[in-house]
Amino acid sequence: MADKPIMTKATAVWLVDNTTITFKQIADFVGLHELEVQGIADGDVAAGVKGFDPVANNQLTQAEIDRAEADPQHKLTLKHNPAAEGEEKRRGPRYTPLSKRQDRPNSILWLVKFHPELTDAQISRLVGTTKPTIQSIRERTHWNISNMEPIDPVALGLCKQSELDAAVQKANAKRASEGEVMSDDERRKLVSTEQSLAAEAEPRMPTAIEGLETFSLSNADDDADEEEPTPDADSFFNLPDDDGDDDED
Repeated sequence: MADKPIMTKATAVWLVDNTTITFKQIADFVGLHELEVQGIADGDVAAGVKGFDPVANNQLTQAEIDRAEADPQHKLTLKHNPAAEGEEKRRGPRYTPLSKRQDRPNSILWLVKFHPELTDAQISRLVGTTKPTIQSIRERTHWNISNMEPIDPVALGLCKQSELDAAVQKANAKRASEGEVMSDDERRKLVSTEQSLAAEAEPRMPTAIEGLETFSLSNADDDADEEEPTPDADSFFNLPDDDGDDDED
């Protein structure tokens, strides 16, 4: 399908009102049916729509319009704009390659954990997923939650760092405008991608020996309290008198 101008109906309205180009030429240019363009001319279609000037908005040249008015068989050509290359708006969810789809839940878990300010819609756009999947991971009801681990979506190649930063900034700006204050726990979780990748695992004492050190110290104090006093050295020489019946005659 050939490229079409933006705001097709508004462009058609302007061409109908400001040129003598045929309905078919306008229809072919904007991608409408010829009867729709005739309906615009009759006031039955696009009533109240303000015309959009394609010349002022760099979509047509006046010379191209002049040629079309002079030749009813001439087809209008959309003006090439090099600055618009690669800027087509993406519609629908982001496409994720099959090789990376298995990592997508891990990236969602990372976003939920380290960027709780992001909305489900933002996460969906970043990694190309659905809101029910995000909700199940938030609520830890996902069927594979026990085997999942948080992995940065940038490191997985599911989104760009600039896209993630922009989403985080937008979310924080929205929260600030609404007067919402982040908790200390949320502030602690808001780390950059570089920090999250370089961070070491937080050391944690195993549950089985947790508190053992305190227990041992307390027992040592108790033993010290119950320890018998050390006898005096002289007591070993103060032996009792022998009153037995073994005296010699």
